Amino acid sequence: MVDFLCNQFGLKPFFEQNDANPYFPLFYNDMKHWAFHFEMFFLIQKFKMHREIAASPESVILDRTIFEDAEVFTENLYRQGSMSKEDYQTYRTLYETIAETIAPPKILIYLECPVRALKKRIAKRGRVEEKSIPDEYLKRLHQLYTKWIDHYDKSPVIRFSTEKIDYLEDFIHRQDLLQVIQKHL
Repeated sequence: MVDFLCNQFGLKPFFEQNDANPYFPLFYNDMKHWAFHFEMFFLIQKFKMHREIAASPESVILDRTIFEDAEVFTENLYRQGSMSKEDYQTYRTLYETIAETIAPPKILIYLECPVRALKKRIAKRGRVEEKSIPDEYLKRLHQLYTKWIDHYDKSPVIRFSTEKIDYLEDFIHRQDLLQVIQKHL
């Protein structure tokens, strides 16, 4: 999707650095031990991206925001007991400090996706570490995403349901999404 939007609007892409995260394979083998390290890596990387974006004269697109990392993924790890209270508070303090210093996106595009469709997409993506993600973990993420986006007020939100569409493969579905986005630009 990011590549498609970059081509349509001449945007510079910024992608989450999954492959660069040294904790990625470790995290999925032992979430409780590696959750803090895993999420701190992403927090630091996203902060670096925001600094680069702020200095860039180009229009850009992020594939995932710093806000959802904290409000969805880290929150989930803490609630499920994979992150200690002390680690969570340390993470939140740093996140909140960073969030005060960065500009929110001008528009947030939220692609809604139920768990069963998400599982198919995860399987199609083919990351070995993600193949054994428990359904309950994905359900909690889905609930936290819904709660987060329902209360998100830092910028306008474009919500687009992707349950019954394939915006990655289907030209018509991509065009429908493009029309929704163009209405907000």
